[in-house]
Amino acid sequence: MKGNAVVWFEIYVADMARARKFYEAVLDVKLEQPDKLEGDWPEMWMFPGEDEGNGACGALVQMNGMSPGGGGTLVYFRCDDCAEQAHKVVASGGQLARDKFAIGPYGFIALAVDTEGNMIGLHSMS
Repeated sequence: MKGNAVVWFEIYVADMARARKFYEAVLDVKLEQPDKLEGDWPEMWMFPGEDEGNGACGALVQMNGMSPGGGGTLVYFRCDDCAEQAHKVVASGGQLARDKFAIGPYGFIALAVDTEGNMIGLHSMS
């Protein structure tokens, strides 16, 4: 396999408006709806990304049969200083599961729970 192992992620949500507001506030980004594709597609709002950039692109998805919540998959978002985003979590309606802590030569992480009950990670090198 060549390149990064993760190429796409989906965070399942029950309340799209609430979830969008949370992620846009915590990560200082603007999510966008993709162009509609043929067939029956769920509501989806994509995180900004670059086709040739590092890391994976992904989206918030509201789809029948797919429930939000912790348990199995953890998506880490890149930050300049994850303490800044961790501070925004509670103010944006989420919960801070673990504040910024060191992970040796790999930088720092913080763990949070979004407004939908999904556990997410925040990562920075400083």
